[in-house]
Amino acid sequence: MNALESQLSYSFGDLVPAPGTVTQVAPGIRWVRMPLPFALDHINLWLLDDTADGRQGVSLIDCGAGTEATRLAWEQLFDGPIKDQPLLRVFATHCHPDHVGLSGWLCDRFDAPFWTSAAEFAFARMMAAALPGVDGPSAIPHFRKHGLLDAGMLEQMQSRKNYYPSLVPAVPAAYTRLQDGQPVSIGGLAWRVITGFGHSPEHVSLYSEALNVLVSGDMVLPRISTNVSVFAVEPEGNPLQLYLASLDKFAGLPDDVLVLPSHGKPFRGLHTRIRQLREHHAARLDEVLAACATPQSAVDIVPIMFRRQLDAHQLSFALGEALAHLHLLWQDGSLQRVTGDDGAIRFQVAKMP
Repeated sequence: MNALESQLSYSFGDLVPAPGTVTQVAPGIRWVRMPLPFALDHINLWLLDDTADGRQGVSLIDCGAGTEATRLAWEQLFDGPIKDQPLLRVFATHCHPDHVGLSGWLCDRFDAPFWTSAAEFAFARMMAAALPGVDGPSAIPHFRKHGLLDAGMLEQMQSRKNYYPSLVPAVPAAYTRLQDGQPVSIGGLAWRVITGFGHSPEHVSLYSEALNVLVSGDMVLPRISTNVSVFAVEPEGNPLQLYLASLDKFAGLPDDVLVLPSHGKPFRGLHTRIRQLREHHAARLDEVLAACATPQSAVDIVPIMFRRQLDAHQLSFALGEALAHLHLLWQDGSLQRVTGDDGAIRFQVAKMP
């Protein structure tokens, strides 16, 4: 455990449920952990006791990626811990593949409605259909413009054109909308929707005052900072500013709320963790600003922020995150943006008027 983690309280110690098993974390809430096929090797899902139309069952928050390993883990659950407990509703915190990957499969299997925010539903549908602008190849000119000229790395990224559809084979055709501040009854208990921005278009977290539980999704993670990226579909975006502003929405929650994150382990110490996240990004912004004493592209900034070897998958997120930090400083006037004769965009400390 590192120094930052030691400031948090892990309610279940080192316990993590094996695939195909469940662990109860609060009355009526069970923790499921599913494998992922990349460096971030797991996602946490949450089963909540629920009723609908006179039926007893469970509602699910997030689905896991559309991989055979995840399907097999679900089959173990259906044959074991949740046998005879149908899925009544499928909630998605946001549109990323590990969260909505098996949404279509699960909703079809149980004839269960799909609940998420409007923007997350729209983006999931667009990316599953690989529409121009949100498909893999759209990232190539975006990254070239920001300094990525390595032919081998560009070829690897080009080959990922079916990345999202391969992990999200189907998204439900219809949904029930979740909106900020909306009360949602699950199992007879009131949950409040808290939307956040920056990591994804309209991320949904859920808070129960009665249980003192926050399902934080990817907005607040205990060990890592969630990815905040500028993507090709919104090339002028300022997602880091949106993300930092979104953290304010958790200010009124108790510090001893039990946080159920999508990655890592359940913990208490919400406001300590939010302070750590703010300090982390402030430190990165200081590093980026100092580096831009001379003109820097996003590719130039990546090794300053990420001091390890990155594969194509990791580099795509690292470039997006470097741009997010550059854009915050550019849009608040600390940096100016210039386009060189080579067509690449670089950032440098703004000259005083």
